[in-house]
Amino acid sequence: MTALGAWAQLPFFEADWPALQTRLAADPREILPPAPQIFRALEQVQPYAARVVILGQDPYPTPGHAHGLAFSADASVQPLPRSLGNIFKEVRADIGAAPATADLSFWADQGVLLLNTVLTVPAGEAKGHDKIGWQTLTTQVLAHLSKAPRAYLLWGAHAQKAAAGIDPAANLKIETAHPSPLSARRGFFGSRPFSRSNAWLQARGHRAINWAEPVETT
Repeated sequence: MTALGAWAQLPFFEADWPALQTRLAADPREILPPAPQIFRALEQVQPYAARVVILGQDPYPTPGHAHGLAFSADASVQPLPRSLGNIFKEVRADIGAAPATADLSFWADQGVLLLNTVLTVPAGEAKGHDKIGWQTLTTQVLAHLSKAPRAYLLWGAHAQKAAAGIDPAANLKIETAHPSPLSARRGFFGSRPFSRSNAWLQARGHRAINWAEPVETT
């Protein structure tokens, strides 16, 4: 819990997590992502640092893909998960360049909270943990974040329902179709969420997100 920082104060971790943890431990299936990465999205982006929120549904069910950040996957993953491939197409169309690998950790490093509404999945069983109680945490995270204006990229009905209580007058809410192959052409492509969120951030005196490539440090 130490790695969670301020998030550890959410009621979920005292009231709900012990029973959920026991349930996961008793599940004989392979659970993704690996246990040390389940809360990675929260560990990497503390509440005060979150500037953009992107909500996913549940982790990739393919072993070796999920690593705790919504829509992101390990850098070695090829071909890209299909939704992520469409996200990269939109990044490239929007700002002229896209990340070189599936790993979006550098987005999180800049304050992009890549949060799934369900944080675990049995290998090979998409939505297999959809009803075990993770949404309580999502609700509490979004309520905590609502104390200050942020940009929300809400792709698909699931994310939009989860963030329905976010005030569009105080925050930027970009709501479009999901980037999956089944729906990306119904409003995700051409929505320009990356340049629009940067324009909103910069208008409020905040630095833009570098969506295309990690910044090398020396």
